Amino acid sequence: MAAGSGSAFVAAAGSGSAVVPGSSPVEAAGSSSAAAPGRSSETASGRSSEGAPGRSSATALDRSSTTAPARDPSPSGLPVSRSPRGADPVAVLLTAAEQLGTAARVCELAVQHAGTREQFGQPIGAFQAVKHLCAQMLVRTETARAAVYAAAVTADPVDVAAARLLADEAAERGARDCLQVHGGMGFTWECEVQLHLKRAWVRARRAGGGAESEELLAVDLLA
Repeated sequence: MAAGSGSAFVAAAGSGSAVVPGSSPVEAAGSSSAAAPGRSSETASGRSSEGAPGRSSATALDRSSTTAPARDPSPSGLPVSRSPRGADPVAVLLTAAEQLGTAARVCELAVQHAGTREQFGQPIGAFQAVKHLCAQMLVRTETARAAVYAAAVTADPVDVAAARLLADEAAERGARDCLQVHGGMGFTWECEVQLHLKRAWVRARRAGGGAESEELLAVDLLA
């Protein structure tokens, strides 16, 4: 072949570089097989050189396999986390809102029944024991309401965890107290109180449960 022809492959001895057809010697020098640090390249023998650790093309392209960085431990040895492990804060907040609705509903049912049900010639709401049950239900409901509304505004995982615990307590204890006000009829299918209690039990174990919210609050206090 004639010298200078662009159709010839000129291999450099021992360097593994080649002149691509139609390219100039300057371009050939720029396409050397010497790999830059952290990158892999294809050599003339078909073998690829390994780059720096943690910089493979598969990791760069597939972001779904990227692992989260390790959490820095707190002085107490507990992991520093701002959200419950394995629980979505939005799901936790929505569960707390549902529990708040249950707490408000059973409080309304208890007050309504206490004002209409009569014993010994007067409504049962006139008795001090029933008054205390209804008052405690209202206090727990309004406390949970303030916490849920505040968590919805701040969107802070700690506020969400606190709202979840208060709402769970208001729903479960409120449903039990409502059953107490209704007496034996509260367990029958003719009354909706027993349905609210069962739903409160199910929600209390949903979206991570109250244990993870307690753990988050403990970590925040110890941080």
